Amino acid sequence: MSLVSQIIINADNELRYPTIGELQSIRSYLQTGEERIRISLFLRDQELNIVQKASKAIFQIYPEYIAPGGNAEGSRRRSLCLRDYGWYLRIITYGLLAGDKQSIEKIGLIGVREMYNSLGVPILGMIDAIQCLKEATIDLLSFEDSQIISPYFDFIIQGMS
Repeated sequence: MSLVSQIIINADNELRYPTIGELQSIRSYLQTGEERIRISLFLRDQELNIVQKASKAIFQIYPEYIAPGGNAEGSRRRSLCLRDYGWYLRIITYGLLAGDKQSIEKIGLIGVREMYNSLGVPILGMIDAIQCLKEATIDLLSFEDSQIISPYFDFIIQGMS
């Protein structure tokens, strides 16, 4: 749900008009729309590059993942890991566009720990993988853009911890 939608729903549930603070949040959200769209397009266009850099980094940290018997052994299992990395990058853009982390929580965090545990995927490795995605992403962005996108990565990292 977008920031604007959430403010409207909250105000309506409380039978009131949006507060000055809420209206200022909407103003800020609308003023940063072009930036959020530009960053989202950049992430979309750079997904392959970001995922490759992140996967290289995570497999240097955990070489046992790609070793025989590892969770990412072989091309099929490795491609499934990379698919997940791209999926997390995509849901980060959803949150960025919405200006809210709630969509990330609903789509990508509820039940994620249980899912990875049931698949035998170490959650610590996934947390580190998201950190590698974050680092690979911010390496390609300006300082200002990295400040905008970093909280969304941190939200996922915190949610998995």
